[in-house]
Amino acid sequence: MAAKLGARGGSSLRRGVPDDLDVTHEINVTPFIDVMLVLLIIFMVAAPLATVDIGVELPATAAEPQPRPDKPTFVTVKPDLTIAVGEDTMARDGLVTALAAATRGRKDERIYLRADKAVSYGDLMEVMNTLRNAGYLKVALVGLDGRS
Repeated sequence: MAAKLGARGGSSLRRGVPDDLDVTHEINVTPFIDVMLVLLIIFMVAAPLATVDIGVELPATAAEPQPRPDKPTFVTVKPDLTIAVGEDTMARDGLVTALAAATRGRKDERIYLRADKAVSYGDLMEVMNTLRNAGYLKVALVGLDGRS
């Protein structure tokens, strides 16, 4: 082993000063790997929840039918976007007054909403928003029984 010469020309080993050591640049990667594995697990769980690729045909259902009240209140959206409360067809702006008459002013009564397949989702949502703005919060969607 060769001794280095100090500033005065003497060896640094003789004066008790240790020789300059090489600095090792090593990173402790264990915490980094732990963090990456946790992030991988989080993304593996969250990724299937974020995908929306569901083909839906809504009018048929396989759910058990709920018991109907004696005189249910039906709101029907026809293919030509006219609205009927019970059997009475009316303009869209008369829906709230016709519902008030049909439910005798009870806003907690369940309203059964049914729409033709040809009615777009946006038009159905407009009718639902009208019902909600009028105070009818219990709205049930009606579909065909898909159980064979």
